[in-house]
Amino acid sequence: MTAAARVWAPGHQVECVVGGARRPLDGEAGGWQAGPGPQDGERYAFALDGGEPLPDPRSPSQPDGVHGASAAVDHEAFAWTDAGWRGVPFAEALIYELHVGAFTPEGTFEAAIARLDHLVDLGVTAVELMPVAEFAGDRGWGYDGVDLYAPHHAYGGPEGLWRLVDACHGRGLAVLMDVVFNHLGPEGNYLARFGPYFTDHYSTPWGPALNYDQRGSDEVRAFVLDCVEHWVRDYHCDGVRLDAVHAIFDMSATHLLEAIADRARALQAELGREVWVIAESDLNDPRLVQPVARGGYGLTASWSDDFHHALHALLTGERAGYYADFGSGDDLCRALREGYVYAGRYSAYRDRTHGRPLADVALSRLLGYSQNHDQVGNRALGDRSAALLSPGRLRAAAALVLLSPFTPLLFMGEEWGAGSPFPYFTDLRDPGLGTAVSEGRRREFAAFGWDPATVPDPQDPAVFAAARLDWDEPGRAPHREVLGWYRALIALRRHHLALAGLRPGEVEAGWDETDRILTYRAAGLLVCVNLGATPCPPPAASGGAPAALAWGLDGDGIAPDGVALWEL
Repeated sequence: MTAAARVWAPGHQVECVVGGARRPLDGEAGGWQAGPGPQDGERYAFALDGGEPLPDPRSPSQPDGVHGASAAVDHEAFAWTDAGWRGVPFAEALIYELHVGAFTPEGTFEAAIARLDHLVDLGVTAVELMPVAEFAGDRGWGYDGVDLYAPHHAYGGPEGLWRLVDACHGRGLAVLMDVVFNHLGPEGNYLARFGPYFTDHYSTPWGPALNYDQRGSDEVRAFVLDCVEHWVRDYHCDGVRLDAVHAIFDMSATHLLEAIADRARALQAELGREVWVIAESDLNDPRLVQPVARGGYGLTASWSDDFHHALHALLTGERAGYYADFGSGDDLCRALREGYVYAGRYSAYRDRTHGRPLADVALSRLLGYSQNHDQVGNRALGDRSAALLSPGRLRAAAALVLLSPFTPLLFMGEEWGAGSPFPYFTDLRDPGLGTAVSEGRRREFAAFGWDPATVPDPQDPAVFAAARLDWDEPGRAPHREVLGWYRALIALRRHHLALAGLRPGEVEAGWDETDRILTYRAAGLLVCVNLGATPCPPPAASGGAPAALAWGLDGDGIAPDGVALWEL
């Protein structure tokens, strides 16, 4: 089947290059140009003003990497088997974040299919794929993608992703695509040659900001909105996770985030299935998830770093960097009760007042987690909680996440206390860029007190190899026991779905600083964690009934670093 070639390139004369032949495109309104294109599977590129061939800004596939030609894809060719799929109600969401390249030894979409039954047995209801849009090289986290419509060639390209999503739906698993709309990666980024995709009016820590509100921005916004629709419609994804929306700058009357939520709702109505939009943000701004009618953006949910930071700082004692704002048991209790720790409160780390109250928004509109790719990978060695915490505290963290009023998010391998680290890794082919990333990583961690000599080189293939999960671990001690704990907690949560409807003020949480005891009560559950040095008796409210689940509970009560849970 011959596809039409169409590209937005205002002010340029464009040729479509197929098989070495150059075909001039005809001008259309608004800076678009179009004409006959390639056959399905055929390589093609666009040449601007007689110059070198460049990949299609909306390339559906990059079989030869970011610098190669694009390949035409027939999105009607795959034989889907999920016609009856209607998605997962968000109230039942338990999200599992995974990196395709490190999830299995093979590191492909196809190989991931063989591990989906593990997720179903665990009780997961949604899989969140770290970004798969084409990025430089064969290995990387994916947050430096440059071809935002193209599934990465090393993972299996379009065919592999179709098969993975179809297999997920066949097992009752929703699929979220992690997308990056705040910047593009440095290698293979040709968008600026085509039009005003970027602006110097704003800046991000990772590269030029995309142009969402300056001159020529209408088509840039359309580029992003169509990309969201592309993943939902062409790959049957059940929604998107938006990376670092605090670095998406838009002063338009209708913010890009609101426009994305509007597009998602329109797709949900048309397709008859759930479509979620989840944002990562460090703003502590409830407008992300508040309805548009109340001045919000209407997103499904948002990540909540405050809960993570409060939990991590309390359990590990770490205070470097952004953990300087946390560490008290009262902080963790505030997060459990109110969602945000900083909600119009002075932050010493930021040296300013930060956040605003969640108000009457359900706490489940925030994601809760003890680990994710950032919080593990932003450590110098990429060490997981299992390497930092005692067995009891590891179990306490799991209990507080999985029985929290938040929507739980797990990071791959967390459920068995994986021994593999998850450091930052890249495969930049430009030597200058690769060196800059390696040196920059060492400088960054030196500022946090780590010895630069111990920081792994992201460009070293061995760093990526070490991040791959070891699938023999779940079958042996102590990983087998950790996995059993996670399964039991998830099963318990399924019997207390009222957790997903709780709002600020409907959760009880208290901290005894003297004995270092945390108690948390919600939706018929009581959780008690002993972080002190001596055993503590079970809370009187438990009535002395046997614990539904416990670690370190004996005749003397709850042992130090122990956790016990009661169904009331």
